[in-house]
Amino acid sequence: MKIVIFGLTISSSWGNGHATLWRGLCKHLTRLGHTVVFYERDVPYYAGARDFIELPDGQLQLFSSWEETRLLARSDVRDADVAIVTSYCPDAIAATDLIMSEGRAVPVFYDLDTPITLARMKAGESVPYIGHRGLQDFALVLSFTGGPCLAHEFRNRLGARDIRPLYGHVDSDIHRPVPPQPHYRADLSYLGTYSEDRQHGLEALFVKPARARQDLRFLIGGAQYPDDFPWSPNIYFVRHLPPPEHAPFFASSRLTLNVTRKAMAAMGWCPSGRLFEAAACGVPLMSDDWPGIQDFFTPGREILIARDTQDALTALAMSSADLQSIARCAYERTMDQHTSDKRARELVSLLEQAASSGAHRQQAEEA
Repeated sequence: MKIVIFGLTISSSWGNGHATLWRGLCKHLTRLGHTVVFYERDVPYYAGARDFIELPDGQLQLFSSWEETRLLARSDVRDADVAIVTSYCPDAIAATDLIMSEGRAVPVFYDLDTPITLARMKAGESVPYIGHRGLQDFALVLSFTGGPCLAHEFRNRLGARDIRPLYGHVDSDIHRPVPPQPHYRADLSYLGTYSEDRQHGLEALFVKPARARQDLRFLIGGAQYPDDFPWSPNIYFVRHLPPPEHAPFFASSRLTLNVTRKAMAAMGWCPSGRLFEAAACGVPLMSDDWPGIQDFFTPGREILIARDTQDALTALAMSSADLQSIARCAYERTMDQHTSDKRARELVSLLEQAASSGAHRQQAEEA
C-alpha cells in the first residue's frame, strides 16, 4: 500500500508524544513493503529542536503553508491507497477535505489525543482538527485510547462508523537495554514534557519522595519545565532528550516513574509510550493508577502502582533483586505485545479490513 499521513510532527520529539510513535510505525511499515509519505507543517518550535530529518525508505514532506503544498499533497493522495489525518495536525481539516474530494484513498483518522478530544467536545469547545461533519466520512477511526466507552463516545459525539484502538508502542531498535551512564544515574527517574495537569501526581510520587529521601538521587528529563518548579537539592534535571538518549537515561535508573495526564487517566486504557520505552530498556516501572493499566502490565509482577507518596517510598525501599524481577517481566511482556513492529502489523490489518469493507459498501451501493 501507499500510505499518506498528515500529522502533527515526525521530525521533532520536542514537547510532544507523536513523533517517536510515528517513527516506529513508519519504519516498520516500510520494512513490511509499504510506501509512506508524511506531511508535516514546518513550524519554528519543532524546527529549532529537529532530531529526525529523513524518513528511511519513505518521504518526509515539510511545508510552510497548506497552499504551498496543496498540489503536491493532491498528487500523493490521488496515488495513495490510504490517507491518514491525525489529531493536532495544523492542516487536518484542509487535508480531510482534500482526501474526501479525491475519493480514492481509504480515509482514516488517528486520534493520538482521544481523552483531550472528548473532554473538549463535552465542554462544548471546538476541536481544531475535526471539521463540522465530525468523523462520519472516515472509513476507519483509530484511537490511542481504548476501553469500553471508546466506540460509544466517538460514534455518538462525532458520528464515527468504525472505531478501533491502536495503542502506543516502542521501537526496540532504539529503546533497548544498554550500559548505564554516570551522568544519568538515578534512584528514581522521570521522563516527560512538563504538563500542569500532571503536576499534582508528579509532586506526590516524585517531589515529595525526593524531599523524604535526601540520600537518594532523583532525575527529571524533559522540556518546558517552569522556573518555579519545586526543585530540591537532590532533584537533577536534563533538558529535552532526543530519542537516542532515552535508552541510557532509562538504563541508568534503579526505578522510573510514569505519570498520566488527567484526562487520559480519567478515561483509562491509555498507556503512555514512555511505559513501553522504559520497559524495553530493562528498567523497573512505577506508575500512577488508572483504569485498564492491568491490560498492559500486571501490577505487582510487571509494574508497581503508586497511589500516594508512601507507595512511592515503599517502592524505593524494595530490594534490587525484586525490582529487577519486575523489570524482566515487563521487558518480556513488551517484546511480546508492544513493539512498533507488532503495532505496524496491527495497523496494516486494520487498514486492509477498512479497504475491504469500503469496497463491499461501494459494490452494494452500485448494485
